[in-house]
Amino acid sequence: MSISGELPGEGSDGEEEVFINEEDIIHEITIDDEDLPDRDDDDEDGGDGMGDSEDVDDSTYIFQGHKDEVFTVACSPTDTSLVASGGKDDRGFLWRIGSAEGALELTGHSDTVSTVAFSSDGNLLASGSFDGQINVWNTATRALQGTLEGSGSGFEWLKWHPRGHLIIAGSEDCNVWMWNADHSTILNTFAGHSSTVTCGDFTPDGKLVCTGSDDATLRIWDPRSAQSRHVVRGHGYHTDGLTCLSITLDSQTVVSGSKDNSVHIVNVNSGQVVGSLVGHTNSIECVGISSSYGWAATGSMDQKLIIWDLAHQSSRCVCEHDEGVTSLAWLGSSRYVASGCIDGKVRIWDSLSGDCARAFSGHADVVQSLAIAADGNALVSVSTDGSARVFDISMFK
Repeated sequence: MSISGELPGEGSDGEEEVFINEEDIIHEITIDDEDLPDRDDDDEDGGDGMGDSEDVDDSTYIFQGHKDEVFTVACSPTDTSLVASGGKDDRGFLWRIGSAEGALELTGHSDTVSTVAFSSDGNLLASGSFDGQINVWNTATRALQGTLEGSGSGFEWLKWHPRGHLIIAGSEDCNVWMWNADHSTILNTFAGHSSTVTCGDFTPDGKLVCTGSDDATLRIWDPRSAQSRHVVRGHGYHTDGLTCLSITLDSQTVVSGSKDNSVHIVNVNSGQVVGSLVGHTNSIECVGISSSYGWAATGSMDQKLIIWDLAHQSSRCVCEHDEGVTSLAWLGSSRYVASGCIDGKVRIWDSLSGDCARAFSGHADVVQSLAIAADGNALVSVSTDGSARVFDISMFK
């Protein structure tokens, strides 16, 4: 193509003619001087017209089987690519990272799938719903193995025993239910809370159960007798509903968070409040304990993720976010912890320095839950934008 003269805006008066051979003209567009700055801005972003950093997607794979907000995600502890997710569309899915084929819909629910979890051996997957039932699937045959029912009230969460095929789940009916998943039979009902049971787990040694409720109490149960060993409440503890809890690997300590901005440390054996982690100014949304350091991480609506030294009950570092922190996950036994945020970002933090090592973009709305693949190479996040996204975290081991 032969061009002579000056482009509009480059000459002294911007009025010079541009000569192009007739056969080279594809389409003629009139350009004003005022348009050029916008065009330059686009060119700086690669000239694709997307321009905005919000359009950046750092994910390596996107699962889009859901048709509404996605609330919960879990990665298999034994199969590095197997993932389960559940959402507001009353659907759950079992799918593989990197494969659009063969996703199994976890059918049978008639309300939001609020919680999914794999058994410790990876052989079974449970999906719990606000419809009041839990469905158990065989991950090898991909067949429905059984359905677990309680009173009909919705289930908020479920957890597997650390070594066996027992499931506990917290219900809106104020009870905790326990089943044998192999036989689909109820083993015990833990009655004592006076409001929705919002969080809970087996202790890592499998000997006790700890649960938190909207009634502002923590209860420590004997799973064999379904009797409450300790009820933690009142002065020195939370004044509003519990939102989350995590138990140390030695099964000795529970760290719980509440709507009242507080984080407390409880001795499992004595039921005594042995400390408080003071630093947040809004509802605590998530808590996680490092598997290799004596540290805990808490995320709050106050836009902070705080790393705590449990032994000294002191803050190690504060990781500032642009909006509220909704979820977190330690990256295996490494020093890194991931956070999910209302702004749609997933961030990786170095718990030694408090520095943000990486911010992953891709989601267009709130990140609701995070899970780490068994080999530590991938992080899966789910969002109210209806997608599950996979991010490469292999560099953070």
